[in-house]
Amino acid sequence: MRGGQKLAALLAFITDVHALGLETSQGLIMTEAWYWDLNDANREFAKKFAPQNKGIYPTMVHAGVYSAVTHYLKAVEALKSDADGKAVVAKMKELPTDDKLFGKGTVRADGRKIHPAYLFEVKSPEESKYPGDLYKLRATIPAEEAFRPIKDDNCPMVTN
Repeated sequence: MRGGQKLAALLAFITDVHALGLETSQGLIMTEAWYWDLNDANREFAKKFAPQNKGIYPTMVHAGVYSAVTHYLKAVEALKSDADGKAVVAKMKELPTDDKLFGKGTVRADGRKIHPAYLFEVKSPEESKYPGDLYKLRATIPAEEAFRPIKDDNCPMVTN
């Protein structure tokens, strides 16, 4: 990147950037569905998560699992049972999603959770002010644009 090129990662996580270090990964462009330092709710989650995980900051996958389990438990509570898996999945698709990490959203008929995504650039070492301060936000991709439209999905779970 010192030669003026910008690199874009097709799939990278904050743990990858941390492992490479800011000197190596600075300027890298990447998308993430969630970043621990994006807002107060995410920072609160990370503050509880990291000490229990060798100081590792949570990734979008960790946050996604939290969000999915939270929504699953809400569906089970609404049904007062977890005995019928198909009924739980149907209830998860019926109920709007709403949790402290991803906010309001939906689970589509194809099972995809719809929420905003983010375009980040990895900071330079000089821009980073504290451990884990790795990204600067370049753009927010609205939920309705962040995922392939369901009409283009060709998912066998979706009947037209």
